[in-house]
Amino acid sequence: MSNVHRIDTNLTTLDVGRGRPSSSAGEEWESFKILFHDFADLPSAFDQYTLSPKFTCNGHRWCIKLYPGGTGEAREGYLSLYLQHCSGGNATAAFEVSVLDKFQRVKKTQKAKLLNFDDDTNSWGCDTTVKRNKILDQSENILDDNGTLAVIVSIKRDTTAPFVPNNPMSSMITGIFLDEKTADVCFEVSTEVDSDDGDGDDVAPFPVAFHAHRLILKTCAPMLASLFSSDGEHIATASITDVKPAIFRHLLHYVYGGSVPGKEMSAHAKDIINAADKYSIVNLKLEAEAAYVKSTDITMENVIDNLLNADALNLALLNEVVMDFLAENSTASQNLDFTNVPSYLMKDVFVAFGRKANRGAKRGRDDDLSVMSVSELRMKLSKVGLDVDGSRAAMIEAINANANEIAMNEDSESDSESDDDSDESSAGEGD
Repeated sequence: MSNVHRIDTNLTTLDVGRGRPSSSAGEEWESFKILFHDFADLPSAFDQYTLSPKFTCNGHRWCIKLYPGGTGEAREGYLSLYLQHCSGGNATAAFEVSVLDKFQRVKKTQKAKLLNFDDDTNSWGCDTTVKRNKILDQSENILDDNGTLAVIVSIKRDTTAPFVPNNPMSSMITGIFLDEKTADVCFEVSTEVDSDDGDGDDVAPFPVAFHAHRLILKTCAPMLASLFSSDGEHIATASITDVKPAIFRHLLHYVYGGSVPGKEMSAHAKDIINAADKYSIVNLKLEAEAAYVKSTDITMENVIDNLLNADALNLALLNEVVMDFLAENSTASQNLDFTNVPSYLMKDVFVAFGRKANRGAKRGRDDDLSVMSVSELRMKLSKVGLDVDGSRAAMIEAINANANEIAMNEDSESDSESDDDSDESSAGEGD
């Protein structure tokens, strides 16, 4: 096998769903959209490749293998794209792989008839698709404004495979959300509002009732469960006056396995962050933080407020974005008033300068925790079941304290990936 360099951390699988390629009228296909972030920075020497996250179709695991600088019989400067079988044993698949432009239009499509993937040839694809310099050319409008390359892979569904329904347990739990018949506890949620008589006093409107189940709360949201007294024959009630009913509904629905719609999350991100932080619904807090970061432009006018908010609520991602903004605008930042900013936050400013220097020089050790992104730190902790809700300093301390366990987990992942690639083919028709 060729000597290769792999980077998996810059990839995200999005928009997994059903689709139908243009040539497949009357046939069932399943499509997966894969985003290769920071395409210009991916290894681009001949035969160097990057793997996408794995996805499942027809009961098998697959991934896209992207060679930015080409492989096999590719003409010089052309990108190569392969579909790789990541499960053990044999598989057959008819598939199409397409490169999209920034407007989601198909730029180039490679179609393949029914092919066999086995131990001798576990990847098939096209050596010559689109020129790399054409992809990088902004006037071609292939990469989006963040430098991301979008690829769609569509695999023909095997209609002869036996149908097995998905595990219904998750949907069953979500199905008893707000079910009064089976509930044994009830939240009465109201928030104080200004009275109409102008006397400055606040009044509590009629509370909104949210029925719930003590066992689910104890398992998934212990802080909410702790609001109720010990078990009794009657439905226990708890009053909540510091969260708006609409926000609490999102919070409780999430506890039952639901999700917050994207528009709602963006519109109410700050309120959801506050509620999730108060009641320790960590994953929801992180989702809302990510939505807030994505939907908020950091400016000189709001940077200090965002910095203080990030510090108060342990929003490490928001803190990182703010610090990066300060590092990118160092000259203008000198005019800001840092009087109310705790001195210990200045260390994060230096970290941001370090990340900026490493990006500019294209260097820096991959395992240097001091300049590692918040997302990477959280990923390391999450993979071994450790708490990810903390400051950068707290996460680094936790990683160092659990270094052996984390190293063993990463070695195990590396061994698994090596097994997937041990017999791969590097050319379109295999070796």
